[in-house]
Amino acid sequence: MEPHHLPLAPQAWITHLPTAQVTHAQGPLQGLRFAAKDNIDVAGLPTTAACPAFAYTPPQSATVVQKLLDAGAALQGKTNLDQFACGLNGTRSPYGAVPNAFHPHYVSGGSSSGSAYVVATGQVDFALGTDTAGSGRVPAGLNNIVGLKPSKGLISAHGVVPAAQSVDCVSIFARTVGVAAQVLQIALGSPPSWGTTFRFGVPAPLNFYGDAQAEAAFQQAVAQLQALGGTPVTIDYTPLKQAADLLYDSALVAERYAAIRAFFDAHETAVMEPVRSIIARGRQYSAADVVAAQTRLRALGQQAQRMWQQIDVLLVPTAPTHYTIAQMQADPVTRNRNLGEYTNFVNLLDYAALSVPSSLRPDGLPFGITLIGPCASDLALLALGQRLHHATDLPQGATGLPLPAPVELPGWHTGDWVDVAVVGAPLTAARVVARSTFEQILARPTPQDVVQAVAGQAGANGQLDGSVFHVVRQGVVIKVAVDRVAAADGLVCLALDHPVSGILDVVQVRSIATDHLVGAPCPAQRVLARAALEQIVARR
Repeated sequence: MEPHHLPLAPQAWITHLPTAQVTHAQGPLQGLRFAAKDNIDVAGLPTTAACPAFAYTPPQSATVVQKLLDAGAALQGKTNLDQFACGLNGTRSPYGAVPNAFHPHYVSGGSSSGSAYVVATGQVDFALGTDTAGSGRVPAGLNNIVGLKPSKGLISAHGVVPAAQSVDCVSIFARTVGVAAQVLQIALGSPPSWGTTFRFGVPAPLNFYGDAQAEAAFQQAVAQLQALGGTPVTIDYTPLKQAADLLYDSALVAERYAAIRAFFDAHETAVMEPVRSIIARGRQYSAADVVAAQTRLRALGQQAQRMWQQIDVLLVPTAPTHYTIAQMQADPVTRNRNLGEYTNFVNLLDYAALSVPSSLRPDGLPFGITLIGPCASDLALLALGQRLHHATDLPQGATGLPLPAPVELPGWHTGDWVDVAVVGAPLTAARVVARSTFEQILARPTPQDVVQAVAGQAGANGQLDGSVFHVVRQGVVIKVAVDRVAAADGLVCLALDHPVSGILDVVQVRSIATDHLVGAPCPAQRVLARAALEQIVARR
């Protein structure tokens, strides 16, 4: 295709800086320009969430923005979005509908519409979005760019206006997987990848809403993954679909209302339709309704968990079809829901996801696929996603520029790992630590210097006399309060005094690496990654 010659849509920006903001001239992201979705704080610039009446000017930047600035990236401005990040189409903003980068009559996808558009049109090298139900993936798929939806909690959401806080993620848009991985490494810290052969799930049944070109493009993507060494495995999509439906058709929608309750109750008419009606529905549910919905979600998550015994990664269309702006505005609720057919369940079930360009359809519109993996499979998804993206021979976004050579992706610790499961009860509970259990831990056949377990007040005989436990990894000491310690089937079980909240957390941590803790399977903000470990070490 030719380089992007369409007039640029100014409504993609809410705040466009005439000169890019640079706070550090040197760093690993030096020379890269980026934009932040306008529900992410940048010090001194208004945060609107696409609602002028809501706007405020934060004194400090969101944690992720500051990390990128400190690494030398240059901030170009803040981008448009579906109001309060409520939508998957990019038309729900008083600042204007953001068009598709390839055809101005079609939707850009949302809610991170502006971020995807400015990346696809070459105005910035990467952009931050958010993803609650697919907002970091649908716009990527509709604009021929990469959209990384990290595991929940992997990137700090401090300084981000919540949409549904328990499932919100900061996402990354880029024209190549390599740049997305580079940004992720700066934004955080980082498990292993799959080999040259892998099993990928293909949902059944699939619904493309009558779009034959999208259906054919997805079958082409299946063939591309097979050519890369993948074996397709048909999986039952029913529990994933039922989990997705809970997002807006159950009491879980109350979290949308709770996120902006004080503002919404005082300024309801300042919120545009259909966002207003969606958020207002959250008022009608009771606490018991929310508990019932959460219980139902956990049951569906347990059903869906079985599929990971059959597959390494799940393949889905990023969006099942592509609507014009006029079509979306004619039926904004139903068609927006259709765009989220294969995205809404991901955050609810705590999976990681990467949207990758797959092909250009015969009508010239982009088609993207999403690779989905268990929590903390982010780098494995990036490795496979880069192989797939570069096999397509597609251009970068709508710029017409060819893809650069694949890059060596940042990796996590590749040496010996030890599995650690972390469980707990309130700190006031009795500390029960049996000497026999401690001996089992010490007797585990782990590589030398991978993990040494030492009691806080243990004598030479190795008895545990206190309630403090140290994990020593190549000179780094992590001191944690102990509720109980057990070892069974190769797992060391500890109870942690959470480094951020200060309360005992019920979490699972997969591995202790050289300098950080990584969590999998997750729940949410319970991943103890490098930044959290640095806090632990600093506190002790």
